[in-house]
Amino acid sequence: RSSMHLAPLLRRSWSTIEAAMSCVKTANRTHSCGELRLANVGNQVTLCGWVQVARDMNHFSFVDVRDRYGITQVVFPKEGADEAGLKRYEASNKLGREFVIKVSGKVVERSNKNANRPTGEVEVIAESLEVLNSSNTPPFKIEDITDGQEETRMRYRYLDIRRNPIKEALLLRNKITRLVRNHLGDRDFCEIETPVLIKSTPEGARDFVVPSRMNPGQFYALPQSPQTFKQLLMVAGMDRYFQIVKCFRDEELRADRQPEFTQIDCEMSFVAQEDILREFEDMIRLIFKEVVQLELPPFERMEYTDAMDRFGIDKPDLRFNMELVDITEAAKGRDFKIFDEADIVIAMCCKGLAEWSGKKLKELEKTATGQESGASALIWMKYLNDGSFDCSAKKFFSDEQYKVWVEKANARPGGCEPGDLLCIFAGPKLKTQEAMGKFRHLMGTELGLRSGGFKALWVVNFPMLEWDEDGGRFDAKHHPFTSPWTEDIEKMISLDKKDPRLADIRANAYDMVINGVEVGGGSIRIHNRDLQMKVFSVLGMSEEEAKDKFGFLLGAFEHGAPPHGGLAFGLDRLCTILGGKTSIRDYIAFPKNNQGRDTMMDTPSGITPEQLAELHIETVGPKAKGGEKVGEASFSPATRT
Repeated sequence: RSSMHLAPLLRRSWSTIEAAMSCVKTANRTHSCGELRLANVGNQVTLCGWVQVARDMNHFSFVDVRDRYGITQVVFPKEGADEAGLKRYEASNKLGREFVIKVSGKVVERSNKNANRPTGEVEVIAESLEVLNSSNTPPFKIEDITDGQEETRMRYRYLDIRRNPIKEALLLRNKITRLVRNHLGDRDFCEIETPVLIKSTPEGARDFVVPSRMNPGQFYALPQSPQTFKQLLMVAGMDRYFQIVKCFRDEELRADRQPEFTQIDCEMSFVAQEDILREFEDMIRLIFKEVVQLELPPFERMEYTDAMDRFGIDKPDLRFNMELVDITEAAKGRDFKIFDEADIVIAMCCKGLAEWSGKKLKELEKTATGQESGASALIWMKYLNDGSFDCSAKKFFSDEQYKVWVEKANARPGGCEPGDLLCIFAGPKLKTQEAMGKFRHLMGTELGLRSGGFKALWVVNFPMLEWDEDGGRFDAKHHPFTSPWTEDIEKMISLDKKDPRLADIRANAYDMVINGVEVGGGSIRIHNRDLQMKVFSVLGMSEEEAKDKFGFLLGAFEHGAPPHGGLAFGLDRLCTILGGKTSIRDYIAFPKNNQGRDTMMDTPSGITPEQLAELHIETVGPKAKGGEKVGEASFSPATRT
């Protein structure tokens, strides 16, 4: 059975399919199992593949033979068969699921056609059968809808890939990468590989580190991105670069994160922001047209401040309304502490929820204050169908205030009508906006508003810096190589590194957002050494530390660095959007689980004391239940980790 949600990806002209199928002919087969049609009736063919199912009908047997390209029904007659034919019939009844076979015979038209299968108008009358390999009984059904749990399927990932949903997900990924390479190649981009063993530098997440045997006590890091290398390639004069590249981050995992992931990494010289947005918007629109046959309209451009004010999040899903409403002035002054002590009071209208029961509203409060949203409290107001009001803080407010809240909500798309529910958060401005933005996405999903269509936009002009209360300093909103807007450079250079006015500096940065998911982001880069040093200083990095970590880049800026900028797309996330799934694991051939483990290979795993000794490392492992240390090497290390 074909996966319905990916059906549009497979719609190609028959001439295109014929051209592709001609490539599969080998010494062992003449055709694929998805190739035969009525035009092939009378042909002698040889097929190779896996047994999907074998059925004995007493007078004959059916065997469905499957490969990557499809399924073909093969018939083994019993009635009227000669001795060799009877042996083939008996042998076909011994075939188990997932046996690998080679079968030859004549293509005939089926009397009972299968309209749900591309090869369903024909079948092959077997004239020879060879078992190329037997198979143990699979631990789960190799079907679109399987009985296998995810843990089992990941342990036997090579079997899971045989199922259409995973196979088609990988084929979708392949189609996207081919489109990217062809498009960027036609646009004069040069694909250049960058090193995988690099210097550990502060980029936000933890690095994966690799000990150097030849340099005891020293370590490489695996790249979180090729950021500095692509900038160096611009200094080197390569002008237009791209790479489909593996990146590594040692961070907490979830459905849209893996410790190793793939970026479509791009950089351009002598460009402004608009050049980059136009270039890569064209690429994404091409991908959507080719993959899901959709002509995306020109992308909306939304300022970061507008995104936060209207949606509470810098990656808004524009497929539904539910915009935020600032009711601060209308909510304060009624002796309600939660509102009176807040910097901002924000409301959001949920259509049609005024009739929700008290139990449902309790669940809603848990959602709002839970880890995924993080609000300190949820205050709700029902605008009932009869025009009356109810509120969880009704001791403090009257119909007069409720009507003002409704009036303000009606200034936003969708408005607030009888039958609707206003959800209200209050607190520090940014924290409250962010909590409501996350809550909006959760409610959009709960109400079925995020299940179809595509809506893309650019969010532009982020803050360059954000204050870290714990560290007592500013952090880079994106990364330390992002350039401020030209108008803000002088302010950036002149202000003290802890001056609160630095929070107003705008970054020349941009994110592409589709359906509430950030699929790509980038910036115009700093290409001036003095400005780069100033940014490092603001971020709390001493001159010595900056030279130690980034001396190679600072040195390059002294040798004629051109203005440049770029961005990177998350290939895995882009695949989930185009394929209609939620987990990037479906689009990665051999993914890790939520604990970062590859259960198929059973890794990470220990290494031998001899290997540790070569690396000059001693491991100090966790204690087992009996109190013994696990995996401790008994030698004198040069380095202890």
